[in-house]
Amino acid sequence: MAEKEKYTFGIETFGDIGFNEDGTQLDAGQALRQLIKEAKLADELGIDVIGLGEHHRSEYAVSSPEIVLAAIAEVTKNIKLSTAVTVLSSDDPVRVFERFSTLHALSNGREQVMLGRGSFTESFPLFGFNMEDYDNLFEEKIAMWQELLKGEAMNWNGKLTQKLTDTTVYPQLPKGETIDTVVGVGGSPDSIVRAVYYGYPVILAIIGGEPSRFKPYVELYKKASDQFKKPLQPLGMHSHGIILEDGEEAKRVGWEYIKASMDRIGADRGWAPMSRDRFEFEVDKGSYYVGTPEEVAQKIAKNMKDLDMNRFDLVYGTGGQLLHQRNETIRLYGEKVVPRVKELLGGE
Repeated sequence: MAEKEKYTFGIETFGDIGFNEDGTQLDAGQALRQLIKEAKLADELGIDVIGLGEHHRSEYAVSSPEIVLAAIAEVTKNIKLSTAVTVLSSDDPVRVFERFSTLHALSNGREQVMLGRGSFTESFPLFGFNMEDYDNLFEEKIAMWQELLKGEAMNWNGKLTQKLTDTTVYPQLPKGETIDTVVGVGGSPDSIVRAVYYGYPVILAIIGGEPSRFKPYVELYKKASDQFKKPLQPLGMHSHGIILEDGEEAKRVGWEYIKASMDRIGADRGWAPMSRDRFEFEVDKGSYYVGTPEEVAQKIAKNMKDLDMNRFDLVYGTGGQLLHQRNETIRLYGEKVVPRVKELLGGE
């Protein structure tokens, strides 16, 4: 844990398109407007961060998260506006910088970019990138991002990126300010070491299995920080969850919607459909935070302690879900779960 036991609690959504109370699915426009309402609710509840995923699939409404975050900025006051993640490998670091420096100006510095290589790969052929360059693209582009953050005229001659000569990127950030940057990691040791090398905090995507299996990554992060002589940055995690006053109803909703989402992704990747036993394991001992506010709070606190985490983000709305279920999860997370977790952890 960092020197000061100050914790951050966020919500994230991959942009899953929700359902009306009669079971009809929202269209993309309705889904985006609903997401803005949910972000406003989260801000009113004092939740620290909202993160939006970048996806290019039919079941998700958000392919340009920065545009949605800009809309959220106009109806919120305090909540940090993050991506979850920006797939830097298939994007242009200059354009990413321009979008986030614009968001910085609009939101009075509440922006955060979460950089990642992308567990979904639809963006690579969509934007003309070769999957064979998957690792090299991210390595070169995060190095370019680091140079862009310096706010100076750029001289850059990349192999997989453009050449820039004495180029200034606009809008420039106010002197002394920067774009808050974190790195999302799905389970690659190389990604941990790279984040430490550049001095970025890490958010671990713990979306299946026992969270304790990520302890070696935490130790690697600390060891690499020591070896690179870098300050120890905060560590965070995100996982799927549904919170309802009725714990059995939360499980029923989870089994219906989380399973549907995972099976749909799994069909593309050759995974077997999720079994009931597997779902129950994830709820009881794994990485799904599904249940009553007290059940979820106890599990979050335990895993944050075990993994020495400063931040926890709840991924809500997985598989779409009915609008009242999405709203209730956010409300209970902000009103009951976060205060209870802070109480259990004994920090701020």
